[in-house]
Amino acid sequence: MDDQRERFIAVCDAQLRLVRTEAGLNQEEMAYAVGLSKKTLVDIEKGRRTLGWMGAVALCSVFASSPVLSWAFGGSPAEMIPALARSGQPVVTGQTGTNPWWEVVADNGTFIIEQNIISQHYRLLSASRTKIAASFDIDDLMPMFTNKPQES
Repeated sequence: MDDQRERFIAVCDAQLRLVRTEAGLNQEEMAYAVGLSKKTLVDIEKGRRTLGWMGAVALCSVFASSPVLSWAFGGSPAEMIPALARSGQPVVTGQTGTNPWWEVVADNGTFIIEQNIISQHYRLLSASRTKIAASFDIDDLMPMFTNKPQES
């Protein structure tokens, strides 16, 4: 799981300046928005430091609707954060539509498991495409996927 967090943080580090530009903020305003000093923000933008886990979560939370972040992660990074934060535990989520960043990896007629082609995390959906859970380990989702509701 640490490797996935590190990749998440690295993507956030790499996109920080673009997100700031996209939002029309100067360095001081961006630093305030994500809870950093201006000096730290400058160091991150120059590749001398990293946002770390909390900074990356703050960036993705404050700028959750950023097209730059959506393209970098292949969808909303807000969906990935709970899965990264709760290693080994599937995270219950909500309704979804179709998205070109997701590939179906399993479909049993009752449930669908999709994998994000960029971040590689998985989500379990009902047949009506309601998100049930998400995880970076498909094995976390398999007990729910194989447990079909009993017919009466």
